[in-house]
Amino acid sequence: MSHHDPEQFPLHDLGSAPEQSRPLLEEVMADFGMIPNLERILASAPPTLEGYVRLWTLFDQTSLSPVERQVVYLTANYENDCTYCVPWHTLLAEKAGMEPETIAALRSGRPVPEEKLEALRAFTRKLIEHRGHPPEEAWKAFRAAGYQPVHGLEVVLGLATKLISNFANGIAHTPLDKPVQDRAWTKPG
Repeated sequence: MSHHDPEQFPLHDLGSAPEQSRPLLEEVMADFGMIPNLERILASAPPTLEGYVRLWTLFDQTSLSPVERQVVYLTANYENDCTYCVPWHTLLAEKAGMEPETIAALRSGRPVPEEKLEALRAFTRKLIEHRGHPPEEAWKAFRAAGYQPVHGLEVVLGLATKLISNFANGIAHTPLDKPVQDRAWTKPG
């Protein structure tokens, strides 16, 4: 299945969503001003929607800056080939004040210009690539850039958040929302 099948993955709204999902969708609506298609699809599985919403909120509470959090998210989106998430996180990175060259690099899987952010991107990538067992050099480079062990644990939380969205979009082929269609993305190469 390479396109969205609304019979398998309905795009719920507050009226059609299972009762347990409605308060979560209201929360998303309050935060975003809309209910993105991902959350509309996740609403079919209230525990999955709740896990995603709670992990998202918790990742926002980490000591990583808004720009650093978007580096983690965009790196995961790129590595997991999430055509739905890259456009959204391009917008969120812009809103967080990330430099346009940094966004462009993350969208193309290239190193980013800022040394510390590049260490974060490289470590995040190695964590994904090695299924949570990064080579010792990757950890040492991350630490040498000024990150503490707690930051490594916070990156793991960001990746847990992205596992839900990247994998759910992979099976549901979530249609891209209008607000980010001008930032559409396909993985280079």
